[in-house]
Amino acid sequence: MKLKKVRICKFRNFLDSGEVPIEPDITCLVGKNESGKTALLHAVYRLNPSRPNVQFSIIDHYPAWIEKRDGLSGIDLDQVAPIVCTFELEDVDIKKLEDRFGPKSIKSTEISFERHYNGELVCQIDIDEKIVISYILDSVDRTPEIKNLSEASTIDDLDQAISDLESSQKGEASDDTIPESDEIEGTLTQTLVSLRKSVNSILGGKSLVEAVTDSAQQLLPKFLYFDEYSKLPYSCEIQRILKTDQKELSDSELTARALLNMAAADDDYLLNPDYERRKRELENVANTLTSDVLKYWSQNPELRVQPDINQKTVEDTQGQHSVLDELKLRIWDQRHSLSLPFDEHSSGFRWFFSFLAAFSEHEYAQESIVILLDEPALNLHARAQADFLHFIEDRLAPKCQVVYTTHSPFMIQPGFLHRVRLIEDQGQDTGAKVTLDVLSTDPDTLFPLQGALGYDIAQNLFIAPNNLVVEGTSDFTYLDLISRHLESLTGCTPLDDAWTILPVGGVDLIPTFIALLGTHLNLGVLIDSKKGGTQKISRLVERGYITINNIVTIGQILDRSQADIEDLFHPQDYLNLYNGAFGKKLSASVLNGDDPIVKQIARAEGIDSFDHGKPADFLLRNRDAIFPNLDQETIDNFDSLFNILNSLLASFEKT
Repeated sequence: MKLKKVRICKFRNFLDSGEVPIEPDITCLVGKNESGKTALLHAVYRLNPSRPNVQFSIIDHYPAWIEKRDGLSGIDLDQVAPIVCTFELEDVDIKKLEDRFGPKSIKSTEISFERHYNGELVCQIDIDEKIVISYILDSVDRTPEIKNLSEASTIDDLDQAISDLESSQKGEASDDTIPESDEIEGTLTQTLVSLRKSVNSILGGKSLVEAVTDSAQQLLPKFLYFDEYSKLPYSCEIQRILKTDQKELSDSELTARALLNMAAADDDYLLNPDYERRKRELENVANTLTSDVLKYWSQNPELRVQPDINQKTVEDTQGQHSVLDELKLRIWDQRHSLSLPFDEHSSGFRWFFSFLAAFSEHEYAQESIVILLDEPALNLHARAQADFLHFIEDRLAPKCQVVYTTHSPFMIQPGFLHRVRLIEDQGQDTGAKVTLDVLSTDPDTLFPLQGALGYDIAQNLFIAPNNLVVEGTSDFTYLDLISRHLESLTGCTPLDDAWTILPVGGVDLIPTFIALLGTHLNLGVLIDSKKGGTQKISRLVERGYITINNIVTIGQILDRSQADIEDLFHPQDYLNLYNGAFGKKLSASVLNGDDPIVKQIARAEGIDSFDHGKPADFLLRNRDAIFPNLDQETIDNFDSLFNILNSLLASFEKT
């Protein structure tokens, strides 16, 4: 099953996060220090942790400023659910459930789990009890008596009806007329015996809710949480790590245990008295993990992890001596011909290697897993952070969902801003909140996104040869999303990938932007068509910064003197975006005039203007539902625009 959304309530600085959507591959949580990013991961982790050394605690986790108030008001704090996770059942999950409870018994593919402060796990799933009853009855012949049982509306009713039939059968038979078990085949008594076996097989002596919860819980992914405190230690006692109850181990020791388990498939290896055999197996494991790290580590490809087994003699309280095996890790740097203890070398490399050791326990396991990374690559250089993003995309996301926190602009991918969730602590009255809306967020919270976009633009200015300058981010969103959609349609033309789209923040900023760029890059400009044109753009042409042929207006596509990019949409298509973004129910009948649709809507609403970015953001968030219903006029208009822009690109290549 796939994690679809989470909700955190009354946990640390969260009162109610609201529903936080989770992407099917990678989700990035962005916020200032102490905003609640780590708290969110901690709450999600405790739903079904991969490591048994964590649990909810009212003393540690309940919001301190309301704990006493809630307790005195009669709220049972133990029954508060700090985490609710909603999942989407996949086909294989549904099949496993329906194999037990009957075909089509699962009414919805959505299932939720919540964990209470007392540790209780509660499952919510929409199951058709009548179908389960029918499935049970189908396991025996439908005699008239059995057919009557199908009138039961609940499993409890069915159980009572079976009991009534069993009692009536006993009443009809005296002790000396009860047939032997091998003589009752085909009788109602035998049918009831078979029916009881079927009920027990499906329910296992539990209620339907309990039985469904048990089955669903077996499908529930484990959550692997990893942070700075989970890094491998330099030294650890092998026997103690392997033999101690995992609940008694720290996070770093559990990571060491994962490393040791890779080498200790059985006691023939790490617990073998032969030093050479133990050393060889550890080296094989370290070489494998180091090789994996170096696939994504561009900083210094000449690092090697060197494990060693040291034996130390210890004396107990009674004066008895014993020899303990210690695992010690060092890092050999071929570039500098130097080895250092593991905890004295590059923090970034140690984090990377340690995470792979922890992940190794789950990478090839049958159970599904969701990875929670708290400030990954925090100590890495910007280029190394890009390497780590590549690692997440290439190695982790194809196998499991990843949720990570960051406040580094280099850990945000400008081309995948739909993955970003913004977290903000809004004080004791409201608590921490999670939003997708950048327009209502504190500027400090937005800084990593702004930095990421700025860095991406700067990189493109120096690297990308073909730049398409547009007015704003909504233009970027429409062009990017519609182009991807057209790419999937037969006979349509997407925007050529050779274009790099650069939103500059408004038509008035385009001249300054182009003037700063100079004339050494191939530049195309896409602007809205306005009455009287744009004087500043005309001056650019006059001064030779750009040729008139490199400027494309929306009016060229629609053959209109006034047109914005929103006018490329069929009127009802754009109204659907507007209504979805602002919670309205406008229809095309409110539109009048031949000016741009955004002005017609504002006029109908009795307002001067509205935020044009919100309908674009609504399309970004809901594209899968919107794209199949786009009018052909919308498709044709964008197709025409992309053909013109691609022709402009072709003219660059000729010159």
